[in-house]
Amino acid sequence: MNKTVNFILGAIIGGFLGAIIAILLAPYSGEELRTEINVRADRVRSEVAKAAAERRAELESQLAALRAPKQYEQ
Repeated sequence: MNKTVNFILGAIIGGFLGAIIAILLAPYSGEELRTEINVRADRVRSEVAKAAAERRAELESQLAALRAPKQYEQ
């Protein structure tokens, strides 16, 4: 049981130290970081939406070609 308590205590202390170091070494302040995250998230969202629209158009074109009556040569 002593090993378990020591492990839990070490994990808690390590977590606190890691959080403090991360805050001190962060390249942006909280507001700047949130703004940067929002800008990057918006960029990713727009890229995904564009890729989805392109793929949808491609799939709709393929579906239309499959639904079109086939002309057989005799």
